[in-house]
Amino acid sequence: MPSKKQRRRREKERRHEFEEAYYDAEGNEITREEYEQLVAESPALGAAANGAAPAKPIQRGGRTIHPPSWRRVLKRGLLFAPLMYLTLYFLSPEGATPVRIAFSTAYLLALFVPFSYFMDRFMYRRFAARGNVKR
Repeated sequence: MPSKKQRRRREKERRHEFEEAYYDAEGNEITREEYEQLVAESPALGAAANGAAPAKPIQRGGRTIHPPSWRRVLKRGLLFAPLMYLTLYFLSPEGATPVRIAFSTAYLLALFVPFSYFMDRFMYRRFAARGNVKR
C-alpha cells in the first residue's frame, strides 16, 4: 500500500501535460509530420532520431544481487587481511612484534567475516523485499 506521500506524488505526475518533442539525427527539433516521414522512410532511423533505442528497452539497475555466501565472504576476508595487517603494522607501538600483529589481524578477521556475511544477508533481503533481485 503506497503511503500518502507516494499517492500525492503519483497524482501530481498524472496531472501534468507533457508535450512530445521529436528530434532528427543531428539533434534538431522537428515537427511531428517530419518525424512521421522519417519513420516511414526508415523505422530504425526514426527511433534513433527520437533518441530511443529501436531494439530493446533500457533496464535500470543492471547489477545483479547474489544471495549471501560464506565462500564469497571468506574471499573478501582474504583480500582485506593483508590490508589489515599493514594497517596494524604501521599504527602499532614500537615494541609490537609481527606475531602480535598477526594475532590482532586474525582477531579483526574473526569480527569482519561474520559481520560482512550478515551485512550481505541484510542487503540481499532489502533488495528482495523491493523486488530488485534477479533470480
